[in-house]
Amino acid sequence: MSIQRIAVIGAGTMGRGIVQLFAQAGYSVRCYDAVEGAAQKAIEFVRELIERAVAKQRYSPDEGAAIIARMSACLQLEELVGCDLAIEAVVENLEVKRELFRRLEALLGEKAILASNTSSLMIAEIAAGCSRPQRVAGLHFFNPVPLMKVAEVIAAVRTEPAVISALTTAVEAAGHRAVVAADQPGFLVNHAGRGLYTEGLRILEEQVASAEDVDTLMREAAGFRMGPFELLDLTGLDVSGKVMESIYQQFYQEPRFRPSPLVAPRIAAGLYGRKTSEGWYRYTDNQKQANERTGVPAINAELSVWVDPAASDYERLQGLVLEAAMESAASPAAADVLVVQFWGNDLARYCAEQGLDASRAVAVDPLPGLDRRRTLMLSSITRAVVRDAAWAMLAGQDVPVTVINDSVGFVLQRVLASIVNIAADIAQRGIASVADIEDAVRLGLGYPRGPLSLGDALGGQRVLTILQGLHRLTGDPRYRPSPWLARRVALGQSLLSEEAARQ
Repeated sequence: MSIQRIAVIGAGTMGRGIVQLFAQAGYSVRCYDAVEGAAQKAIEFVRELIERAVAKQRYSPDEGAAIIARMSACLQLEELVGCDLAIEAVVENLEVKRELFRRLEALLGEKAILASNTSSLMIAEIAAGCSRPQRVAGLHFFNPVPLMKVAEVIAAVRTEPAVISALTTAVEAAGHRAVVAADQPGFLVNHAGRGLYTEGLRILEEQVASAEDVDTLMREAAGFRMGPFELLDLTGLDVSGKVMESIYQQFYQEPRFRPSPLVAPRIAAGLYGRKTSEGWYRYTDNQKQANERTGVPAINAELSVWVDPAASDYERLQGLVLEAAMESAASPAAADVLVVQFWGNDLARYCAEQGLDASRAVAVDPLPGLDRRRTLMLSSITRAVVRDAAWAMLAGQDVPVTVINDSVGFVLQRVLASIVNIAADIAQRGIASVADIEDAVRLGLGYPRGPLSLGDALGGQRVLTILQGLHRLTGDPRYRPSPWLARRVALGQSLLSEEAARQ
């Protein structure tokens, strides 16, 4: 099944990006839009981009001229006759898409492939209006199309395997990574992104940390390009809020995808993010305005510190005590400040289990990243003098410290475990392969690595411990571990093993 001529229907931002991508890859591309003049404007827009690229010597003059010659605007839908593939990028309305596909089927013939760039509608619902649903698939790009190097190829229940193969070949010929996903809510990328968004919002609901503190931890300690609230401001809460609600409802109220009640009031208030100059942050000239940070308290060398010998970073924490010229206490009873570490627990419960005085206790997240940013967690009764002493001690070596309230799994443990758990469930459901899950999330969401790689780096057993602790201590089924994850941990398997994925 060979694709040579491509039709793009819809000349908006996504449509013209798709035109540019395939024209640059050597395909003949025709663009049509029902709005008069829109297709021609889209072609002119891309032509100007190519001309600027030629001026910057990214293309030779001949290469630029060839790309431009491969693009054309159509005034009538009938001018698309002869195309092997039609990609629609029109309004997200089921009946509009169905009617368009019915017309395209009649025009292009039985061998043509019809692909939808929808991000929210089921491909099978669109295909149900066609006489040849086996020729219909999803082809979901991300904005900006030429720069986001991934596209989802979505197989509906009746889509022919040859159609998926042909679309995968075309996408990869254009220099993008084609990830194949089943026709499920959110497909692959939006589905996998639920962990970051929903858990960040849940942390804010519980008043564990501010939106800015969550984002800072995700960037500086976990290495993410953006935290959940920065991403929500970038995509627009009006859009992201609908996606969160849609995926939750389409999965029949699956608790892992439960939206936050914090979202609706902010949408009603018009706090969408960058597009409205205010969301979780304020923006001036599209630049985020940072809040003033509280200064680090002075070291109180008169206080003694006991570091829990069970702490993962016991030696390093003891070193910070010595650097701060504070006395190291031999027992909790003799100390003014108690410093502990744990996985998948909260400080109140840990102190109760270990018989420690929670008013003198603080916890430090043992997650890797201790050299970039440190998380200091307080119990609900930690005294201010204890907080300040521990804060000053942890800020040694000029490492910044984020202070949070008591939470099962701190902030990073919760968010990373949720990301891994949802990816494991995607694999469990057979929505995508392990390799496609990894590349889709890394390229489509900009995570520092794929979600299952994150799980392996953290350690599958630790991820499971965090989830089990969250599930046990909160009683919330959103944290129940995926069987796919639990089984691999039990067998000592890497989460990246394709053999494990087929078990």
